[in-house]
Amino acid sequence: MRRPSAPSSSSSPPPVPAAPRTRWWQTVRARVGFFLAVPVLGLISPYLGFAVMVVAVFLVWKDGSWSRGTKVAATVVAFALLGSVAPDRPEDGTRDTEARPDGKAAVGAGTGNTGMVGIPARTTPSSPPSPSPTARPRPAAKDYRGMSLDDARKAAEAAGFGVDEHDASDQDKSIWMRLNWTVCFQRTGWTSSGTKTIDFGAVKKGAPCPREDGGAIPWPTMPNLVWKTWRTAHKEVAALGTVPADRVMASTAYVNDQLPDEGEYDDWRVCVTDPAKGEDVTVDLWVTLELTHPDNGCPAPDREDGDRPSLPDRDDDGDPDYRDPFPGDRHRNSTFPNGLPGGSGGSSDGNSSGGGWNCPRTRWC
Repeated sequence: MRRPSAPSSSSSPPPVPAAPRTRWWQTVRARVGFFLAVPVLGLISPYLGFAVMVVAVFLVWKDGSWSRGTKVAATVVAFALLGSVAPDRPEDGTRDTEARPDGKAAVGAGTGNTGMVGIPARTTPSSPPSPSPTARPRPAAKDYRGMSLDDARKAAEAAGFGVDEHDASDQDKSIWMRLNWTVCFQRTGWTSSGTKTIDFGAVKKGAPCPREDGGAIPWPTMPNLVWKTWRTAHKEVAALGTVPADRVMASTAYVNDQLPDEGEYDDWRVCVTDPAKGEDVTVDLWVTLELTHPDNGCPAPDREDGDRPSLPDRDDDGDPDYRDPFPGDRHRNSTFPNGLPGGSGGSSDGNSSGGGWNCPRTRWC
């Protein structure tokens, strides 16, 4: 049997394939060069520096031989290099210019922003500034202040004005029923088309005008009227000018008291006012003055009956003792001096003798 012959020791080994050629932009030197070019080109143009930074970051992350931490650090360095040379934005968003009267602007006045250090900017002679046109004077108008808003509006429109209106107080209310508003302020002007305009600032009729348009209304406040007579107090409230005299009402300070006929309580005394002393008296209010007969005095604030004070009434017939001619007889009072209707007499015990008043469980029986 024939054996295969052994390979000859003189035969050459198989050829080794050549290593792939590394392109120039994939070398470490190229990457470092791109990083160093970022600040240099950023000085020339921020946009050019940004473009080179993007290329440098791309090359770093394209390479698989660097660790992830190294790539992140290189990216941060690239941004820092570009930020170190980026120009600062002016704080007020304006350029370094100086306004001139002729409407032009001088750039780099003095020695700044000329492109060359220490060399003043070259200036060119300019013509003297032309005078600016004077503002158009406001159109003259009649003084409508103090008039009702409705009358003022009609008169202004008849004079050729376009009319606008607003609440002159700080409440900025909508205006309804112009007859109930009074003009406090007026301001004229022009529209872009050359039409005369007038704007009225008004307040409700009876209200005082604010010190300035859009300010608070200086309402009068309730004076101290305690123990003044009804006649005096009524005049003082009406003199405030915001509440008509017919909206000042009289009431009794005691719940079981009763006012006499009008004109007969002029000398009664004021105990309580609504609104209270020091509060604003506005045009929308009704003022109430609670009165008492001078002989009774005002209710003490710390009374046991609280906000429903009552005068003494021994027979509980609804007539306070001070005005009851029969303070011990509950069947007779100032209204029924001869006895309650249906009673058997002046001193009856309240039992009806037939066909009379049926008043069980009332104070009259």
